[in-house]
Amino acid sequence: MKIRHCLYLDENVSRKLDAVAAKPGSNKSTIVNDAVTDYLRRQGGNEFEAIFGPRLDKMSGQLLRLERNQEVVVESIALFIRYHLGITAPLPPAQHAEAQAVAHERFDTFLNQVTRRIRQGKTVGREVLARLEQPDAQPVGRA
Repeated sequence: MKIRHCLYLDENVSRKLDAVAAKPGSNKSTIVNDAVTDYLRRQGGNEFEAIFGPRLDKMSGQLLRLERNQEVVVESIALFIRYHLGITAPLPPAQHAEAQAVAHERFDTFLNQVTRRIRQGKTVGREVLARLEQPDAQPVGRA
């Protein structure tokens, strides 16, 4: 059952409604009914979800990628530490000063390499992640 309503519209809205209703297969009642239904659905429904849902979905995907990247970094560091501790013999106290000097020099070189690669946009992390995304990636090193 349809109920009759008397509505007042602005002139420009009325002209646009007339233009759309002039097309074959459409009429003012159907157009206004669909518009009011859509308006009420948005007001009664979760308009927040409609507006922010796509953005939140995108952010969720970004967070998942960050979490995966962090796992790769943490696992890489953990494996390196385990390897390094396993192959490095303790030094006698007489060699500590010399070893620390070499360590400082190596650390400065390391920082320079990191700075250069970051500025160039070439990071080992990106290389590792790119390799992980390849479905046919082969392990590197000894078999």
